[in-house]
Formats: sequence, C-alpha cells, structure tokens
Amino acid sequence: MRLDLAIRQATEQLLGRARGDSRRDAETLLMHVLKRDRAYLYARPELELSCGEIAHYNDLLERRCGGEPLQYITGHQEFWGLDLLVTPAVLIPRPETEHAVEAALELLRDLESPRVIDVGTGSGCIALTLASDLPQARIEAVDISPEALSVAHQNAERLGFSERVAFAKSDLLEKYLSDGETFDMVISNPPYVGESEADKLQIEVRDHEPHRALFGGVEGLDIYRRLIPQAYQVLKPGGWLVMEIGFSQEQQIQDLLSYWKDVRSVADLGGIPRVVVARKH
Repeated sequence: MRLDLAIRQATEQLLGRARGDSRRDAETLLMHVLKRDRAYLYARPELELSCGEIAHYNDLLERRCGGEPLQYITGHQEFWGLDLLVTPAVLIPRPETEHAVEAALELLRDLESPRVIDVGTGSGCIALTLASDLPQARIEAVDISPEALSVAHQNAERLGFSERVAFAKSDLLEKYLSDGETFDMVISNPPYVGESEADKLQIEVRDHEPHRALFGGVEGLDIYRRLIPQAYQVLKPGGWLVMEIGFSQEQQIQDLLSYWKDVRSVADLGGIPRVVVARKH
C-alpha cells in the first residue's frame, strides 16, 4: 500500500472515533512506525509500505480508535521545546502547565543560585524545563510514585540533566519537613480534579491517565490543603509558592493562602486563571 493511501484510509478510520485532528494523528502514528519526520511523509507519498509496517500501523490505529492517548502510543510529548518520554504512569504534559513555568522563571531569573523543588514531578516536565532555562538553579523533584520517578529519571538522562536535577520519593514535602532544608521556591502541578467531576473529563483522560495524579478528593482541593502549609514550612523567608490550579478554583485556593503575602493569579490568553503565586512572609 502506498504511503499517501495509508494516511487517507487511517484518517477516515479515526474520524469520529478519536478526539483531535484525525489527519495529524494518522500522520504522527505513521511517523512513529517508520521512525521518520513529517517532512519525509510529505516528500514520499508514493512509498510502498511493507506488510510489517502496515500491520504495525493498523495495531496503533486500533489503540487510538479505542481512546488511548496518542502520547502514550508513541511514548513522547513535547513540552517547552523538550521531547519527553511519557507512559501511563505519568500525566501527559499540557500547555497549561507552561504558565506555571513562565511564572517561576520570572521570579527566579535574578536569583544567583536559587534552590527549587518540584512537587509531584510526574514526567519531570517542570523540573527539567527549569533546569534547561536556569543553569544556575539547584533543582529537586519529588513524587510519591516510583513508576513516575523512573520516567522522570529517564527524561533527565536523555536530555542531559541527570546531574542538575535530584529526584526523590516523597509524599508531597514530607521528606523535608523534619530536616531543616529550605528552598527559594516550591512549584507544583498537583492533582486538582474533583472526584465529583470525573464524568466531565474526556474519556481518554479519565480512562487512561493515572487517577492519583488527576484527582484531588471530592472537590479537588485535598492536595492543596496539605501542600500549602508544608510549603510554608520548607520555604525560606520571602520564598515563593507556584501552583497550577483547576478551572474555577481561584478563590478557594486564595482563601487557603490567607496567611501568605503577594498572592496573585496568572491567567491564560483566554482570561482563565491557571496559576496561583504566593510569597512567604
């Protein structure tokens, strides 16, 4: 079968059965099978695919039609220009989280050697992005999941940051509460979806991404209630807390930060608050 015909048939197969751009998904899956880039597909429409390539392609298409996220099928997701490995052990990094990174960079750039900890690191997307943009920073990253930490370690090694980011297993900041260590910033994209809102999630998110990393109790606030006082304990005076928040959670999170100063929200281009920033007295 010719390459261009395979893509056309795959696009038709995906239409109505998988969210997103069916043509782009069809191309991305074939790129994964052939281990080639998109330019190669466009330059070689007449290429005849082998029986093995067609069989592999069909297997991946069935997985996508079944709702499995494209990123878990290919094992990759781009974030802040970094190519990250992803598995079902970690959340798929999303553009919304880049707002937290932007807020952190703005606060940290002028510090000589800031010490930062990323809580609930998952794939390591936040910690590794900060490492790439802040060569002077000392960065640590924690997660409660050994499987997630394994993915983060792999990403650090692939991107050349294994010496720059220290990973550890910890339930939020529990590991640091009794040893007197202090940080200039705590940053986190915590689980913030309320269990009462599970039915509103896209099926491919609800059925495939790790629930421990998605759900934060009935209202989605459980992790914030634990993380905020822990962060206050481990931050230096004047240190910053940066947290991604869920849709409509802005006021509730700001209420939890009543004893902090310089509390503010960061909105996306659509005016939706995505991040809350607060400073320790």
